Amino acid sequence: MTVTSVSPTRSVLADCVRSATTAPSLHNSQPWLFRIRGSAVEVYADPGRRLQVLDTDGREQLISVGAAVFTLRLALRRAGYASDAALFPRPDDPDLVAVVTATHSAMVTSGVEALAAAIPRRHTSRWPFARTSVPADVLDHLRDAARWESTVLAEAGPAARDAILHLARSADHLLHARPGYRDEIARWTGGGLRHDGVPGWAVGPGDGLERVPIRNFAELSPLPRPSEKFEPNPTILVLATAGDRRCDWVRAGQALQRVLLAATWKGLAATPISQPVEVPAMRRLLIDPRAGLTVQMVLRIGYGTQAGRTPRRPLSDVLLPLPHASRGRAVM
Repeated sequence: MTVTSVSPTRSVLADCVRSATTAPSLHNSQPWLFRIRGSAVEVYADPGRRLQVLDTDGREQLISVGAAVFTLRLALRRAGYASDAALFPRPDDPDLVAVVTATHSAMVTSGVEALAAAIPRRHTSRWPFARTSVPADVLDHLRDAARWESTVLAEAGPAARDAILHLARSADHLLHARPGYRDEIARWTGGGLRHDGVPGWAVGPGDGLERVPIRNFAELSPLPRPSEKFEPNPTILVLATAGDRRCDWVRAGQALQRVLLAATWKGLAATPISQPVEVPAMRRLLIDPRAGLTVQMVLRIGYGTQAGRTPRRPLSDVLLPLPHASRGRAVM
């Protein structure tokens, strides 16, 4: 166990920001920016990186930024600091999503160590999973992770699972018909020296059973997409919030990352099934309206091989300088 007795240095905060950049994001767009100010880190949504076709209202961008906020909080906790996160603290600056402030030293527990150790290992797997059930105690662990962030995580039963997969496949067809969809996919797909997007090696095959809708990032490639048989009865989880405002989207992102890191800790792989939540009419069908909840994300989880982590933007690309008027202040 570790105890700290001083405020975090700028170097410590920069390392925590570097950890935050490993968070998941739609098409690996990494739509965030950060600024270190004293013992606080400001987290911004980068409007130039929002996907205009898939994410017309910015909901998925704020989920992505929320995932980065949770990772930042966890990295600070692993460095020995408790923190407070204020969401949308300046109404006149809507791109400022959160200010995460280190408040005091805190013991680093074994649970924090285990969850933080999953940060560099977490990644999206678009490959088939083993035909092995996820144990009930592991699912309970993931539900608890979501509950810590004031959200609800539920496993879809057989009938609900089949209905969700059907909605996802239908949504996938509708999304392909949206003007600009193929161009947006092309923008965020490829290899080379880029530090964002989905590289060719991470695309994954199509499902030969035509059951699991894995988004096709290779559809513009001249080569045929490989096909493999995915697990016929995947474990599907639904993440929901009590509201559907911007703060709820950020809260969902924090819960999503906590769940994904807990899943990684337990040896699970995960794939977001985003299509049904990207079509409003279908998103409303994902949960009984009497539940009083709104679905924010659908996940497929299971036991799979390591697929590798997609590239990340360097710290110099995402760390903003202090405004000119603030540069004379001491920065710890």
